[in-house]
Amino acid sequence: MAPTVFYLSPLPNVGELAVLDGKEGHHAATVRRIRVGERVLLGDGAGGLADAVVVAAEKNRLELTVHSRSEMPRPTPAVTLVQALPKADRSELAVELATEAGVDAVVPWQSARCVARWEGPKAAKGVAKWRSTASEAAKQSRRAYIPEVSELQDSREIYALVRGVVERGGIVAVLHEAATTSFRDLPFASVPEVAIIVGPEGGLDDREVTALTEAGATPVVLGPTVLRTSTAGAVALGALGVLTSRWTQLPPDFENA
Repeated sequence: MAPTVFYLSPLPNVGELAVLDGKEGHHAATVRRIRVGERVLLGDGAGGLADAVVVAAEKNRLELTVHSRSEMPRPTPAVTLVQALPKADRSELAVELATEAGVDAVVPWQSARCVARWEGPKAAKGVAKWRSTASEAAKQSRRAYIPEVSELQDSREIYALVRGVVERGGIVAVLHEAATTSFRDLPFASVPEVAIIVGPEGGLDDREVTALTEAGATPVVLGPTVLRTSTAGAVALGALGVLTSRWTQLPPDFENA
């Protein structure tokens, strides 16, 4: 069974002592009840991984010796999910599922038809929740990278993001049930980055689709069914895992290190 992942930055070098305390220490020592002699996988959330063994366990704190280190390369193409704000009861679910499916960055979008409205302090609170969700989901799925969650973006900022991706040679796919182009027909495997745009429960406004297309995005239909806004991004990421080399990367072999 693969060891549990806990995040610690910066990571110690091989042979050095690592101390896991605070929130991560509480989870490891008190919630998971990890004890002396057990293996733990430490990550810095930015690709660094360390295989460590617990040498001392106290309440809310572990001390560990690092036995080996590894740096995981980022998968290609890099994938950004532009997620229109879902309703409150499904908001964090969209981020959780996308993180488990391997997204590299998430951009919350206040699109025209969003039922949820993040205004003032609510925007900061919403972004903080999404970042916490991304971190927890990355840990659960044993990821070397924690996805970056940006500040809330408005439509003008999203159109600029689309132009930037296209100028760098990337592809922007707008998931839209009325599109005539199939998601699988875009040449994802040959580009350095991909952005996936998911609208809210009420769908994208026609003016938004026009502006996104004019900025360089391509409206695409993902499959034969209409998906919820909270699940569409994760399904698209799964398809990208098959259509590109993103899912060919294997985890580090610490068993034989």
